[in-house]
Amino acid sequence: MIKRRISTIVIIFIGFILQTTALHAIELADVVPNILLILTVCYSYMRGRTSGLLTGFLCGLLLDMQFGNVIGLYAFVFMTIGFLCGYCQKIYFTDNYILPCVLVGISDLFYGIYYYVTEFLVRGRLYFGFAFTSVILPEIIYTLIVSVLVFRLLNVLEKFLAEKKEEV
Repeated sequence: MIKRRISTIVIIFIGFILQTTALHAIELADVVPNILLILTVCYSYMRGRTSGLLTGFLCGLLLDMQFGNVIGLYAFVFMTIGFLCGYCQKIYFTDNYILPCVLVGISDLFYGIYYYVTEFLVRGRLYFGFAFTSVILPEIIYTLIVSVLVFRLLNVLEKFLAEKKEEV
């Protein structure tokens, strides 16, 4: 149990470092995949609502500290995403990649609209069509492509940690 928590925290920090530094080298259409959103959705899908809530809080808090003007806005949206995606844990299948990808796509759409409202709409910039086609949609597509790989890696890690738990 402790190994799972420590591995989750380490993976979140690695994802944060990748998202804020290294992935800018492979950005497409000025968009970087949202690794922390993928981690939040995957952990909530694999482990349930509480784990999704806590993972979302940590991921959102890291983004708040790095990019946010107000502490807690990203934490709130990531906690909400993690909690809501955690309801799908009851239909969790390790070999099915369709539902996690759908959850990542819907969550990224929700995150993109939330980001648009809090960063642009409040300041009077009403160009939602431009923001949707140039930022939100490419980020959703890029994040969906990366989410398949990340979900597969997290599945392997979860199986490995479950085997270690059974041995003890």
